[in-house]
Parts: sequence; structure tokens; C-alpha cells
Amino acid sequence: MSSLDATDRAILQILRREGRLGGAEVGRRVNLSQPAASARIRRLEQDGVITGYSAHVDPGALGLTIHAVARLRTTQANIAPALELFSTVAEITRIYRLTGEDCFLLDLHVADARRLETIVDAVARFGPVTTSLVLREYDSPSAPSFTAL
Repeated sequence: MSSLDATDRAILQILRREGRLGGAEVGRRVNLSQPAASARIRRLEQDGVITGYSAHVDPGALGLTIHAVARLRTTQANIAPALELFSTVAEITRIYRLTGEDCFLLDLHVADARRLETIVDAVARFGPVTTSLVLREYDSPSAPSFTAL
């Protein structure tokens, strides 16, 4: 991968917030022509710096009104079976493998408490589970700016 300059970092910051912008608008914001901006974006994609684009979906709009996180403490032997279970549960939106006492942190969006209970009970086959409800989510004021790259 080639090194990133200030313009590359600025492009990444823009696309991180507004991934649907076209090359012309990105170029305007970083003082490049549309072809030059598009070429840089293509290079960042080819180099694996930009790995994809996605839509942010409001779980509440889908009827998934309970947001919870669950921590699982398990054994090495249960890692693969736990991952297999996680892959079958649509309400698990993020899976983090952790260091420390807990092995996994799961981000869950569920329709109701009964569904949350069903998922927690299924996960608990692999070890102790600690579940917390998310009261509110805040945007991080210190989200990576890529200026340190």
C-alpha cells in the first residue's frame, strides 16, 4: 500500500461521513478535479484502505426497539461453536472478540424482551453472559480523523 498524504486523509474523512458523495463533490471539497479525486478514491479502494460502503439503518424503524450489549465468558473449545451460533442470529449486529475476562461482546437489536431472553439463553450455553440495555447512543466526538496516519 502506498503512503497516505493529507489529501488522501481528507478524502477518507469525507467518505467516512458521507460515503455516497461522488468524485466531483469530493474533489471540490479537497481542491481536486473530479478525475483526480476519482482516481485517488479508486486507488484507496484497490489498496484495501476503503473496504466498502454501507447504509446506516435505524433499527427502531424496523421494529427493533431494544438495544442491548451482551458479554460472554467462555472457553477456547467453545469459540467456534459460539461464532457459529452468532452467525445464525439476525439480531446480533456486531461481534467483538475481546481480551480480558470476557471473550465476546455482542451488539443486539431486538423487538422485545422475550426475544432478548431467547438470545441470551442460547448464548449462555457457552458460558456466563452479562447483558446491559443501551439507554442512548452518542456520536463519538473523538472519532478517528485519520490525521495521525
